[in-house]
Amino acid sequence: MRTGAAVLLLATASAVTGCSIESGTGPTQPGPTAAGVASERTAAPTTTVITPTPRHAPAAGGPSPTHSSGPPARPSTPPGQRRGPSAPMPKSAPIRVIIPAIGVDSGLVRLGLNRNGTLQVPRNGFPAGWFTGAPTPGEKGPAIIAGHVHWAGRAGVFARLARLERGDTITVTRQDRSTALFRVSRVQQYPKATFPSAAVYGDIDHPGLRLITCGGLDTVSAKYEANLVVFADLSK
Repeated sequence: MRTGAAVLLLATASAVTGCSIESGTGPTQPGPTAAGVASERTAAPTTTVITPTPRHAPAAGGPSPTHSSGPPARPSTPPGQRRGPSAPMPKSAPIRVIIPAIGVDSGLVRLGLNRNGTLQVPRNGFPAGWFTGAPTPGEKGPAIIAGHVHWAGRAGVFARLARLERGDTITVTRQDRSTALFRVSRVQQYPKATFPSAAVYGDIDHPGLRLITCGGLDTVSAKYEANLVVFADLSK
């Protein structure tokens, strides 16, 4: 079972408590340890969200309602060459994510769903977690890894996620001892009120990865007003 157009939104949260994942159904609870989570391929969260219809199919990622910040994206392949889609990998649970460009080397806890249908989040600022209801990294479809940008007054595992650029690599070590290498295709920040769920979580025709955290910190209210999403595709 795939997530399809599953709705997994980052709810507004204060800088003190870090970010939580879900919208419209109340606060999200911290996830359990790997031994106490829901089984893989669980049903999508039961959240009702009104979002604009993407102009393009989910496979293309859809346009962002905002512009990503930072310098112009660097190409992921040499000029004149095209990188074709990589063949999907067999199902295997991810156990570690490494992002050299921002110094991330984190184990992964499993994230399932709470009884009210909301997505669980890691218990602390470290490590990151992966949603067991989505494809595993390397399988066809959008795998989902979430982490805190800030937690208990300190930087979280994804504190520097916004610094990623097109072409940066993300390596996911899997339980079967294989590795899935992804390359960033784009980094987008979306206001929570207009989060394009289908474009971020909708089915795609190739192995993809979504890294998600909070963004758009309002220094006055100390709340995150946006969601930061890193889109990446399997490289080999």
